[in-house]
Amino acid sequence: MKVLSWNLWWRFGPWQQRAAAILAVLREADADLIGLQEVWARDDENQAGLIAAELGLHWAFAPLRNPEPWQRRGGDPSVAVGNAILSRWPIEESAVLDLPGAEGRNALHAFTGGVPFFTAHLEAPLDASAIRCAQVRALAQFVAQRPHSHPPVVTGDFNAVPDSDELRLFSGVRTAPAVPGLVLIDAWEYADGPGATWDATNPYVAATFTPSARVDYIHVGPPGPQGLGRVIDVRRTGDEPVDGVWPSDHAAVVAVIGN
Repeated sequence: MKVLSWNLWWRFGPWQQRAAAILAVLREADADLIGLQEVWARDDENQAGLIAAELGLHWAFAPLRNPEPWQRRGGDPSVAVGNAILSRWPIEESAVLDLPGAEGRNALHAFTGGVPFFTAHLEAPLDASAIRCAQVRALAQFVAQRPHSHPPVVTGDFNAVPDSDELRLFSGVRTAPAVPGLVLIDAWEYADGPGATWDATNPYVAATFTPSARVDYIHVGPPGPQGLGRVIDVRRTGDEPVDGVWPSDHAAVVAVIGN
C-alpha cells in the first residue's frame, strides 16, 4: 500500500499552471491513500474532486471553519480551503475534528480499505508551538477513538520540525505520548537523509528567506501481526519542477506500507 501526504499551496502563485504539475506528480506516484492540505473549493468545483476524477479515486473534503485569512491573502472571498483524503477504495466512514486555535484548522478521518487514515494541517506561526501542542493532543485523541486492526496512518503538514515539542508529543516515542498507549512512528525514521519538505531550493520557499525544514509527515502506528502496517520505504516527490513549473511550495512525502 502506498501512502502520500502533500500540501498543495491552495491557489497561491501560478495555481492554474501548478494544477497540471500537481496532477502529473500524483499520477506518477500512483498512491493508494493520499492526504492533502491547502485544497481549494469554489461553488461546485473542488480541487480534490477534480484530482480524484482524473485518477479514478474516491475522496472526502473538510473545509476550514475560518477561511477569511486565506481569502484575504488570495484576493478571492469565494474560495474555501481545507483538507482532503483520496483513496483507491470506497470511503466507508469519515469524520472531521475542529482543532483548537484561532486559525480554524481541522483534521479529517476516513476509514477506507480497512485502514484508519487521517490528515491534518496545524497552525503555521513560528512561535505557535504551544498551540500546535494543544492541536496534537486533540488529534491524538481523535486517532485513539477510532481503533481498527490496521495501525492508524496519520498524514499532514504539522508546520514543525521533527525534534519540536509538538512532534515528540504526537509520536510518543521520545517523550510521553499525548494519549497513553498511543505511539505513532514517523515514517521518515526509515529513510536516509534529512528529507526537507520545505526546501529552499524551491523558489517559492526561497522567496520567504526561511531555512529548509522537514514539516510534512506520515505517521504510522507500530506494526501489527506479521508486520501489518510496517514502513517498507519512504521518499520525497513533487520536489522538482514539472515542465518548468514547481507544483507546490512543499514537497510531498510518499511511504510504502506493508499490508
